[in-house]
Amino acid sequence: MLMDYLEQEIHKNKRIISRTEHWTWLVPFWAFWPYETMLLPNRHVERFTDLTESEKQSLAEILRLLLIKYDNVFECSFPYMMGWSGAPTGSFLAQDCSHWQLHLSFFPPLLRSATVPKYLAGYEVFAEKQRDISPEMAAKTLREIGQ
Repeated sequence: MLMDYLEQEIHKNKRIISRTEHWTWLVPFWAFWPYETMLLPNRHVERFTDLTESEKQSLAEILRLLLIKYDNVFECSFPYMMGWSGAPTGSFLAQDCSHWQLHLSFFPPLLRSATVPKYLAGYEVFAEKQRDISPEMAAKTLREIGQ
């Protein structure tokens, strides 16, 4: 499903921040946190261990770009939460996990400046989360910010 979504994002080209031969960095349309992003391999990959050496090298390069751009958004060492999602391991290695897609998610907690964090308001905790910046605007800012 994420690969189908990636194809749509590439076609629309509104929320893509950067693309390399092996990776695409984008702001997903469902992004809630300001500057929330996702990094996807450009091919179906179930687990981190399935990456080729070339993809691992390319990953290091795009992560460097990603972190520099995050730091430059608010001119500080940008805080973020980051996590890999992929197919389970262990006893699941023998099972069909082809429906899994490896991806990396970033959730930066800053809102408007280095000193203004994003907090969930009461209505966001109990009802619906509110976006403080559109995914398209976040992608544009990250695309255009210097390295």
